[in-house]
Amino acid sequence: MPKATPPTSQPSQASQASQPERRTGPGLRERKKIKTRQAIRRAALRLFAEQGYEATPVDRIAAAADVSTSTVFRYFPAKEDIVLTDEYDALMAEAIRERPEDESPTASLRHAVVGLLGPAAGAEREELLARLALVRQVPALRARMSGGLADSGTLLGEALAERSGRAPDDFEVRVAVGAVLGALREAVFHCLDHHHLPTASTASTARATATRADAMATAIDRALDLLSRGIPL
Repeated sequence: MPKATPPTSQPSQASQASQPERRTGPGLRERKKIKTRQAIRRAALRLFAEQGYEATPVDRIAAAADVSTSTVFRYFPAKEDIVLTDEYDALMAEAIRERPEDESPTASLRHAVVGLLGPAAGAEREELLARLALVRQVPALRARMSGGLADSGTLLGEALAERSGRAPDDFEVRVAVGAVLGALREAVFHCLDHHHLPTASTASTARATATRADAMATAIDRALDLLSRGIPL
């Protein structure tokens, strides 16, 4: 810390360097984009539940969301992306950064992922469960899922690299992220195969949604615990 206050109201370079970077929320323009993406996604999920994924064209989704077809494709380059893309990766990365530095990576990831399934997620939790059920049911969505996982891995890798003082492309970081994402995917699919999850049309009671979310959180816990114990079989 400097012994004297700088002559201007701006902090010195030394104090700037010592202060953590302040992350601000999205601006008005970005919030509008998020709102539009969410409106398109919700309209699509409703139509997929009513008519089926394959039987629902993009122009019908656009009409239901009260936007043009070109707007849908501007936000989602392909129909599959409406189901697969969301704002959760950035939220998870931020949640990891906020965890204690001495916490294990798997524990931090567990808090970040399971937080999306907790009661605080509100209506978005039910939407997430419906999207995951669609991914398991529709081959085209599963086939395109790998690209989305690569993007998720990049963001999660950056967050974990910051915590460990490593580079995002560090070998150990990349292997750790790949192992975690693979475990999460299999945990989710296992839960979908053994527990009936809601679709947008069968939106069930809050209790049923909570039960299904708890089942998925438990499966994720088991998967991450298996990793942390060195995959004993």
